[in-house]
Amino acid sequence: MKYAWWPGCVARGATPELYMSTVAVLDKLGIEYEEMHDFSCTGAGVLQERNQKLGDTLNVRNFAIAEKLGLPIMTICSTCQGVMAQAHQRVLSNAGYLKEINQVLAEEGLEYRGTTVIKHLLWILVEELGVEGLKKHFTRDLSCLSVAPFYGCYLIRPSNALGLDKVPIRETSLEKVIEATGARVIDFAGKKACCGFPILLINQENSLKMVASHTGTAKDGGADAMVTPCPLCHLNLDGYQSKAAKKNRPDGHIDLPIIHLPQLVGLAMGIEPRMLGFQKHIVSAKDLLETYRAKAGAIAR
Repeated sequence: MKYAWWPGCVARGATPELYMSTVAVLDKLGIEYEEMHDFSCTGAGVLQERNQKLGDTLNVRNFAIAEKLGLPIMTICSTCQGVMAQAHQRVLSNAGYLKEINQVLAEEGLEYRGTTVIKHLLWILVEELGVEGLKKHFTRDLSCLSVAPFYGCYLIRPSNALGLDKVPIRETSLEKVIEATGARVIDFAGKKACCGFPILLINQENSLKMVASHTGTAKDGGADAMVTPCPLCHLNLDGYQSKAAKKNRPDGHIDLPIIHLPQLVGLAMGIEPRMLGFQKHIVSAKDLLETYRAKAGAIAR
């Protein structure tokens, strides 16, 4: 299947390693995509708090463009997925509201009829490709690694907009992918909690406590790394981990690499770590990669 791929804003700016690792993985998996350069930012939920109709109009515009191409939307950002899913639910449940938005879109020659499917890469891997289908592309066994999953907020809530009731595998999709690589899943209570990014600028103290709690608990539980499908979660958990540790940990250290979903998948596919952008992380992945290179076994085919 071919997708209208929306990388989102963060993957083309603050987390370029997410973009490059996604390209490497998609190409190796043979997933076709058309990168959408004319999509609008989803608003990250912040815009919708101020002006919901404006935010929904920008998102429905994206849906209309993809619909015109006859392609489902693929995103690599949990926040984009959550915001788009909520906008989609609102317009499909209110014909009058959709009509109002379409009147605005008509100025650009667009109209949305409600047929676009929006899916995060994580869901595509477990639902479209399937866990067994994904494993066929793996060449390295990552049983030498222990990995903690971190969903964040927007890929879990609100569950009705995200279709968790209809597709329950989505609630454990990240664990399924970790297990497929051979890595050991390190479960912990905070895996579906907020990372603290939304309050970073207004309450940094509590945001840093959240970062320290999530990463510290995972590290204490035996994790070599944490994997997330959300670049905003990555920004907070990777970028502010050192500061969070100094303020909230007795020894002042956590040192837990935060890796993107396609980086984990790419390692299992045998893609060179530099091609996956590991060198761009703030919390060094050096020890993780040394373990990978020394102990990750080749999978016999």
